[in-house]
Amino acid sequence: MKAEDIRPSHLNPYDPQYDPLVARNPGHGAGYAPTYWVGTAGRPPDDDGPVCGDMEADVVIVGSGFTGLSTALFLAREHGIRAVVLEANQSAWGCTSRNGGQGQNASGRLYRSQWIERWGKDVALKLDAEIREGFDTFKNLVAEFPECEPQPGGHLYIAHRDRKMDFLRNETRVMREVFGYDARILSVDAVRRDYVDDADCRGAMHEPDGIGVHPLKLAFGYLRKARELGVKVHPASPVLGMETRNGVHYLQTPGGTVKARAVGFATGGYTSNGLHPSLRSKIMPILSNSLVTRPLTQEELAATNFKTTQVITDTRTLRFYYRKLPDNRVQIGSRSSITGADAPNPVHMAKLVEGLHHKFPALKGIQVDYSWWGWVDVSHDMMPRITQPDPRQSVFYAVGYGGNGVSFSAHAGRRMAQRIAGQNLKAFELPIYNSSLEYPNVFNMVRSEAFAPFRRMGQRFLYHWYHMNDEKN
Repeated sequence: MKAEDIRPSHLNPYDPQYDPLVARNPGHGAGYAPTYWVGTAGRPPDDDGPVCGDMEADVVIVGSGFTGLSTALFLAREHGIRAVVLEANQSAWGCTSRNGGQGQNASGRLYRSQWIERWGKDVALKLDAEIREGFDTFKNLVAEFPECEPQPGGHLYIAHRDRKMDFLRNETRVMREVFGYDARILSVDAVRRDYVDDADCRGAMHEPDGIGVHPLKLAFGYLRKARELGVKVHPASPVLGMETRNGVHYLQTPGGTVKARAVGFATGGYTSNGLHPSLRSKIMPILSNSLVTRPLTQEELAATNFKTTQVITDTRTLRFYYRKLPDNRVQIGSRSSITGADAPNPVHMAKLVEGLHHKFPALKGIQVDYSWWGWVDVSHDMMPRITQPDPRQSVFYAVGYGGNGVSFSAHAGRRMAQRIAGQNLKAFELPIYNSSLEYPNVFNMVRSEAFAPFRRMGQRFLYHWYHMNDEKN
C-alpha cells in the first residue's frame, strides 16, 4: 500500500521542499511523505478531526509524533490529565514517520566519554542512569504494541576506517569500566562472519541494547491508546499564533482558538521559528535521506551475509544507519541536502544509493522501492532538552534528540508529562532538564530567518570538512 492509497481526498499535497529554518509553519492538512513506513502501516487510526470552533483544555500538546503522543499518553495514564493534541498535518506526520526506526540506549549525539568531559563523572553517571531508564520506558511501550514489528538484539557500531577502531576501543572501555555497560569489541572477521558482510567494516563495538521498530505502527499504537484514555487528537490544526494573558494560553488555529492552562511543544525537526519565542532558532534542522530496497533474494542474503536484524550505524560523522527489515528489505539512511529547496535534487539520493552499493557490492543495481527525506532536530550542544524555559509560564518543550529520538522520545514524553503535572523530581537536576536550549553567543547575530543562508553556509562548510575527514583522511 502506497502513501496515496491512504490519503483522504481532502488532504493537501505533501510538500517535499518544506524547510523549517525559513518557513513559518509546516503546512495545513498535508499528506504524508512517501515513506516505507507510511506504505506499510495500513490505514491510520481514527482521530478527532480538525479543530472546529473555540475550545478549552487543561493541557495542549503541539505535535503528534512520538514525543507529543507519549506525553499525552502518560498525562492520561499516570496523572489523569486528558490533553488536547494539535497537529498541523496528519498524525505522526513529521520525524516519526520518516526515521530509520532505530531505538538505542542513547539520546542526543554525544558519546558517554564526552558526557564525562563536559559535565564530570558524577553527572555523567546520573545521566547514564536516566538514559537507561529511558530505554526501559521505550522497551515497555514497544512490548505493549507488538504490531510495531520489534527487532531486538542490540546495536552494532561499525568502524569504517582502521583508525576508528581506537575510538571504539576507548568508548568500549569507558562504557564497561565507568558505566558497567556490557559493550564489547568485535573483530572485522567476527562482524562479517556472524552479523553482516559490510565491505566498509574494520571491526565494531557491540552494545546489548538496541531495538528496531516500524515507527509508524508504534506511533499509531500510541495514538489508539491515548484516545482510549480520553486524549483528543486534532490533525490539520496548525498553531498559527499563541498569546498568553493572565497565565492562560490562547492558541490560534484555522478552525478556532484553543484555550489552555499549560502547553507542551513536541515538534522536533519540524519546529518553525514562528511557533513560540522560547523555540525561536533553538535547533538546527538537518536533513536526512532514507531508502528501502525491494526484498533481498536468498542469493543476495547469502552474498551480503546479512544475518543480523540489529540496528547498525557506522563511525562517519555523516553516518550511515541501516538494518535488515522483517521482510528482508534493507533500509539505509544518511545525510541529505543542506536546504529544503534543494532536497528533491536526485544527486542526494544518488549519494545514498552509492553508499549502499559501496557497503554491499552484491546489491549494486537493486531496485529501490521507497525513498524519502526528513528533518532531524539537532541542538547546538548536541543534547536534547525537556524543560520549562520560563518558570513563570506553564510552557514546556521536548526537542533536540539529534537523530536518537525513536527510543528516548518515549521517556522525554513521560518526563514532560511529569513536569506539566507539577512534579519536581531529582532527575530534573540533570543538564538535559535544568537548562533551556540556547545558541552560543557567536550565533546570536544569525538567528532570524533573514540570516538563514549564512547559517546554511556554515553547515555547507562543515559538511565538506566532515566528508574529507570521513573519506579522505
